[in-house]
Amino acid sequence: MGAVGYVRRVNATSFEGASHQGRDAATSATGRVVLLTTSHRVAPGLLSWPAWQALRDADRVLCADGAHPQLPYLREAGITVEEGAPTAQQLVDACAGGRTVVVVATGEGEPRLTDGLARLAGSGRTRMPELELLPASYDLPGSRLLDLVQVMDRIRAECPWSSLQTHQGLAKYGIEEAYELVEAIEAGDREELREELGDVLLQVVFHARIAEEDPQAPFSIDDVAGGIVAKLIHRHPHVFGDATATTPEEVKEHWLRTKAIEKQRTSVTEGVPLGQPGLALAAKLSSRVRSAGLEVPLPQGEGIGYELLALAAQAEAEGVDPEAALRAAARAYRDAVRAAEGLGPASGEPGPDAEGLGTHAEGLGTD
Repeated sequence: MGAVGYVRRVNATSFEGASHQGRDAATSATGRVVLLTTSHRVAPGLLSWPAWQALRDADRVLCADGAHPQLPYLREAGITVEEGAPTAQQLVDACAGGRTVVVVATGEGEPRLTDGLARLAGSGRTRMPELELLPASYDLPGSRLLDLVQVMDRIRAECPWSSLQTHQGLAKYGIEEAYELVEAIEAGDREELREELGDVLLQVVFHARIAEEDPQAPFSIDDVAGGIVAKLIHRHPHVFGDATATTPEEVKEHWLRTKAIEKQRTSVTEGVPLGQPGLALAAKLSSRVRSAGLEVPLPQGEGIGYELLALAAQAEAEGVDPEAALRAAARAYRDAVRAAEGLGPASGEPGPDAEGLGTHAEGLGTD
């Protein structure tokens, strides 16, 4: 018999003995059960000080999973950990006489054990020990992003559709998701906003996962994140360096100056994507010209295109996003159509300020 199997049998026997002893000592102190939870997103062994105190002071430390990632670190620290999965009654009896038993929870959180303890407590027939849930480690902000990366890895490897996707094939979905995000923002729907942000985030992680497989120039999600972190730090010397900025205008000045040094562009038009919607493109070009202090008259020509260009430039100069303004007007037109049809307004409408979304944050983009 292997060592693991032997430990299991010894633990099972010891719990049976503790059960009989506990019933004979019904009038003694009921003891304490500590359910110790850890996060798989935090390196094993990095436990809180209260957790280490509970482990060192415990009469017994138990874990049902012999492969639990914390066990080698606990044993290295001198904590004796028994492998066993007692029933709720056995655990209660093991605490008799004022003993403290720490249960190192598995990834599932020991639902069988906690449900059993709840049933015993609800019966009113069992003297229950003190029950304590002690988080030994907490997830750091952003830790669920690690889960997303792991899920994406598996989907890329095992899903018949996802495993065949390319950057080019996914490009249209990135555009669609971005528009759906804008719609959620303008509608003021918080739940929809959360969901659409997730959909946009998926596009980033998906593309990064595909990029890992490129034979000539592979990169990973860590390279993507590392790049934007370095860019943000460099462009915020007033936060991470010695520069001073006390107003939004000074922040914008810092941003434009550092971006100009980074990009070394010969024209203000460089980096402006020509594939974006026409009004947004016109407003972006107008913003670049105005921010650079250039005097460039609008081209004169016949047709609606030149008229729209002039209107877009005027909107940008007044701090209005022409795309958002046109969408707001189009929604008003849509409502008029529905009213003519005898229908009410569509649900999930944007707030009244949707058409006032400003465009004067030019230069604060990460391009």
